[in-house]
Amino acid sequence: MAKRKQESYRKLIITCICTFIALLFPYPLTAKTFEYKGNGKELANKDGRADSMLVCQLRHKGISFSHNNSVTLLCTGQEKFDDLFKAIDQARSSIHLEYFNFRNDSINDELIRHLEKKVRQGVEVRAIFDGFGNASNNQPMKKSTLRAIRKKGIEIYEFKPIEFPWIHDIFNRDHRKIVIIDGKIAYTGGMNVADYYIKGTKVVGSWHDMHCRIEGDEVNTLQNIFLRMWYLVSTKQVHGAKYYRGISNADYIKGLKPDTCKSAGKKMVGIINREPQVSKDIIRYFYVNAINDAKDSIKIINPYFTLSPTLKKALRKAVKRGVKVEILLSVRSDIPLTPDCGFYNAHQLMKDGCTIWLYKAGFHHTKIITVDGQFCTVGSANLNSRSLRWDREENAVIVDKCTTHELDTLFENQKKDSFKLTEELWKQWRTPWQRFRGWFAHLLSPFL
Repeated sequence: MAKRKQESYRKLIITCICTFIALLFPYPLTAKTFEYKGNGKELANKDGRADSMLVCQLRHKGISFSHNNSVTLLCTGQEKFDDLFKAIDQARSSIHLEYFNFRNDSINDELIRHLEKKVRQGVEVRAIFDGFGNASNNQPMKKSTLRAIRKKGIEIYEFKPIEFPWIHDIFNRDHRKIVIIDGKIAYTGGMNVADYYIKGTKVVGSWHDMHCRIEGDEVNTLQNIFLRMWYLVSTKQVHGAKYYRGISNADYIKGLKPDTCKSAGKKMVGIINREPQVSKDIIRYFYVNAINDAKDSIKIINPYFTLSPTLKKALRKAVKRGVKVEILLSVRSDIPLTPDCGFYNAHQLMKDGCTIWLYKAGFHHTKIITVDGQFCTVGSANLNSRSLRWDREENAVIVDKCTTHELDTLFENQKKDSFKLTEELWKQWRTPWQRFRGWFAHLLSPFL
């Protein structure tokens, strides 16, 4: 009971701070329009396909794509952690982990046991977690826990520990979820380290999320992201060929879930990485242009759907072009206020012609978009201001029909446990007070 009260107080404090800031800025801040200004049709293939357009636009922004990747989707917490632990057990040289939080629970204990075993075998293990991510979850790692982990030989550092007066620490967090093993394979997606991805929680029920395993040259990109972050938190330089894929692959790591696509080993993948002062607009740029380039279909699952004016405009324009836009949100959420803003936005977009699905069977923490059956993304970025304007994020952009089809199929399956929003259902489902709360929440959207 005491823990629940502490968690409620923590969330209340954060909400009050955001409300205070919103009173200083009573209208939603207008985001810049981040659209590609070059002649994308000339750069792209003659057919003008959305995937060709997007790749050219992202390359124009400095994003590199490689063509020799395999991508395996891990669609449940059980799949992700089973696969990850098998890979860790076969590591030979290094294991690097970067997470928003390591929740101090049973799955984290199991992870530490696997890592400790590898340290005894001479494998280098480095881990990074976010200070706010740790402090804001209801089972944070305490200093005593961290001391015990370090005694096992695991190097672990906290990014931006929460310090008085706290307000400046809310923004610019490390929200990524990355693991790189031997520089050969990498994991990324929406899952932190927590057992509720398997067990669910009392508040929301079952917890759904998406991760993927990448093998190919983009592992090097993810390794670079981690090592830059490692230097930032530890001031230790880590470099050398052994940390990168090079010409060898991970054939010695056996028993992992396979990439069953015919395109396995030949998939085009690029990594979009948001860093303040370096690439602060890249994820917003990706989403806006992905939506603007769409010709047939857009499917979105995202837990925190606060959006920016630019994204709302892009979705409305897509509908007017005849694109079928489907958005899936969860009825339940793990945080207050943000879902109210999401429901408000969903209702507005429904009136503009988007199809809105509301998922009933638990909470979807998944962050994906698929476009025209041609390309998709899996990563850590939400469609809120925190991800698009403040936090360090990373998404894999996968230009592959087979992988995109797998995500489209997942979307269709989730619709079976959802209801389609209509004006009549909106009035039945949301009380006048809840509708007002949603309107008020959307005023706070620049800070949610």
